[in-house]
Amino acid sequence: MTNDKLQKRLVKVVLILFLASLLQGISLHRPTKLDSANLTSASATLANSRLSFYGKVNGAHTAGDTTIAIDTSGNADNNTSNLFPGDTVSVGINGGRTVGTIIDSSNFALSAGLTVSVADQDAIYATQSGALTVTFTITNAIPANGYVLVTIPDPASGGNDGAPDTAASVADNGFDLNGMATTDISTTGGTNCTWGTETLTAGSGSGHTYKVVTTNATGCTGTPTVTFDGTTKDLVNPAPVTSGHTQGTADVYTIDVDTKDSADQIIDSVDIKVAPVEAVLVSATVEETLSFAVSASASASTACGITSDVTTTVTSIPWGALSTADSFSEAIQSLTVATNADGGYTLKIEENDQMGKDGVTCTGASADEASNCIKDTVCGGTACTESAARDWTGATYNGLGFSLADLTGSDAVFDYDGKAAETTCTTGTFCARQIADQEATETKASIMSASGPSNNSRVNICYRISISSTQPAGYYYNKVKYTATAIF
Repeated sequence: MTNDKLQKRLVKVVLILFLASLLQGISLHRPTKLDSANLTSASATLANSRLSFYGKVNGAHTAGDTTIAIDTSGNADNNTSNLFPGDTVSVGINGGRTVGTIIDSSNFALSAGLTVSVADQDAIYATQSGALTVTFTITNAIPANGYVLVTIPDPASGGNDGAPDTAASVADNGFDLNGMATTDISTTGGTNCTWGTETLTAGSGSGHTYKVVTTNATGCTGTPTVTFDGTTKDLVNPAPVTSGHTQGTADVYTIDVDTKDSADQIIDSVDIKVAPVEAVLVSATVEETLSFAVSASASASTACGITSDVTTTVTSIPWGALSTADSFSEAIQSLTVATNADGGYTLKIEENDQMGKDGVTCTGASADEASNCIKDTVCGGTACTESAARDWTGATYNGLGFSLADLTGSDAVFDYDGKAAETTCTTGTFCARQIADQEATETKASIMSASGPSNNSRVNICYRISISSTQPAGYYYNKVKYTATAIF
């Protein structure tokens, strides 16, 4: 090989080595950028995952109408399954109405009538809103002036008017921003994350975007949380899509979360699924209940501070012969009331008349032995009445009367020995009343009452009678009636 050839080959080798060295230097000076990675432990939680309701009116409705018919085809909602009692609903331009009852699958009733008439095919919607909480763990640190970008799916139009949106498919549908501002959103957490400037932009088909910058030079890592939860405004959940939606099966939407550097280059990203679906109305009807029972008591039973002289039955007080004048004869029954009525109940007592010989009419409240009647007692020097209890101070105050004693609860309106609220009985020996005389048109008076549901409240009712030595002989009787009324 000649010297010229060797020299040329040597020049080529040197040139190749120089170029290789130059490329290596360039590579070391400008290393290859790492590929972006996925954010981990990512989740998006809807505080209210119920789909909004969106239907249309079937036929014209006039002002004052309370029954609303909905169109049953071609809409996001074609029946009332996702409309519940108590929902706030808009019917045409009538906003803020309340659903009273669901009549059937195509009709519902408002709690108050329409104020303005609506036309056929006017919109009916009930918004569902709630907080959205997005949390994730950063894989690669966000440098100073980098940011987090959250993109929420939105409809192609009308996505910031506060009304629920619908479209033929999930790809064209989404959440309504409802006029929210950055003050309705908070970003917290993370490590070395100094959260700064926020930007919220309503979308028009490409997503609502929320951007929050971190300014810490150390680099933001850890697990931040972004919460969309306004004081008065929240995102409005979409209504069902109009094509391919099955009630009870969620429409699934994708929320995108990116971390970027100050040059808008993606560092990490993740797609998070949320799945709003119709709610389940759990309903049951609790039947109204009211029960009342009279129970008998045996002779020698005690209640109201007295001892019974006879055995009563549920339908009789059989005193038999009253042989001793100016002496008390005693009898006891017990009364039991139960009801689930919210407003409670009242139990009232009445007699058809005072006790008459052979059932004779005792005309007027003052009829006495001169009229062949055993009058209602006046209890003492200060008279008791059908509505005011007084101490029955002695057997010389002849006639018929009764007293009460609580067995369970405190439903007796007055008590034989005086209740805290009973101011008309002073000694509490046998605080008694007359029985309201219907022949004399006296007003039936309550003897038991409660202001709410009652679980078998029991009271002893203690009857007492006394006659004078001049009471005409014979068989005397009247009829006493109890009336229990529940207040539903």
